[in-house]
Amino acid sequence: MKIVELTLFHVRIPLRKKIRHASHVRTETDNVIVRLALDSGHVGHGEGVPREYVTGEDIGFTMDLLKRADLAAQLEPVHDWSQALTIAERLKLPPVDGDIRHCKGNAARCAIEIAYLDAIGQAFGQPLSQVAKSLTPDVYSPRDKVQYSGALTSSKNWKTRIAAFGQRIYGFSQIKVKVGTAGQDDAKRLRAIRFRVGRKMDLRIDANEAWLPDEALSKILELRPFGITSVEQPLPQTANSHLPALRKEMAIPVMLDESLCSRVDAENAIENQWCDLFNIRLSKCGGLIPSLRLAELAKRSNLGYQLGCQVGETAILSAAGRHFATSVADIRYLEGSYDKHLVREALATEDMSFRMGGWAPALTKPGLGIEIDPTALERVTVRKDVLLAR
Repeated sequence: MKIVELTLFHVRIPLRKKIRHASHVRTETDNVIVRLALDSGHVGHGEGVPREYVTGEDIGFTMDLLKRADLAAQLEPVHDWSQALTIAERLKLPPVDGDIRHCKGNAARCAIEIAYLDAIGQAFGQPLSQVAKSLTPDVYSPRDKVQYSGALTSSKNWKTRIAAFGQRIYGFSQIKVKVGTAGQDDAKRLRAIRFRVGRKMDLRIDANEAWLPDEALSKILELRPFGITSVEQPLPQTANSHLPALRKEMAIPVMLDESLCSRVDAENAIENQWCDLFNIRLSKCGGLIPSLRLAELAKRSNLGYQLGCQVGETAILSAAGRHFATSVADIRYLEGSYDKHLVREALATEDMSFRMGGWAPALTKPGLGIEIDPTALERVTVRKDVLLAR
């Protein structure tokens, strides 16, 4: 079984609302979609969401990196599922000068890896959730449904109050609140949110690198009375060395996000005691298999982890995330499957959005388990590059 078609799509996905946090304001997102066809007739799709302020990638860089990679040679003909997983795990893109963290190109790698696993999974009758069973059995724990958490982005106080009450009514049991945006009173916002969601709601915060080392402790201690269960990325990635002291003084678990994009990042974090939790996001971390390996490493190191997502993911990454979520044990928090709640074009014929309470079922069909709408894909395509044609 071999690859006979490989096409890249630069797509621009409009959002249903403006998303604001300390690092960025976004009304749309530029993603890369990979379509991969096998001579068996099976067609797979993958997606990457490049973020220059996270992994140093923009859409042009991502597309060009995929074009420079000798993908057809790496994705050699396969005869069984096990061989295909070996090929998928060793998939590499051209090295990038100065990339000491080994993360520039992760969105590109994620897109091609998921497209390959989708097609191969269909061919061998295996859903992507079986990747964890095959490669990382120590963290494998299948479930038939999962519960996603809600999120409150930076917004004006009256919008925050309405949104917080809405999240409680919707039935979420966990909520993440974006903090650190200039000009906003986070203590006032957290007080209003806690009042509206109640004392039982698990409430965590995400600063998106907003605070400097000399101000982070006071900012966090001001918010601690509202019962926050973790603090995500309180400092810029370049200030990681200050995290051990901050963790000791504030006594609240620290989660790394922008500072956790690769195996190199993870090993440094463990060695230097920078965090308590990893935020694993498929596109940011290079795909499904590297993300599974990070969960495996975290568990061996007695650290927790969550599955996060990128703003503007379509149903492709939502489906890949669902397979991760329903096959990996001990996920502390779960984000994703926002589809109809956030993007105007989710690209699939199925609705991957979570339901009331954040609940969503496992996907059981082979591959990703979804069908891409070619008309929707064409509507959002900005550029298309054919790397291999039938």
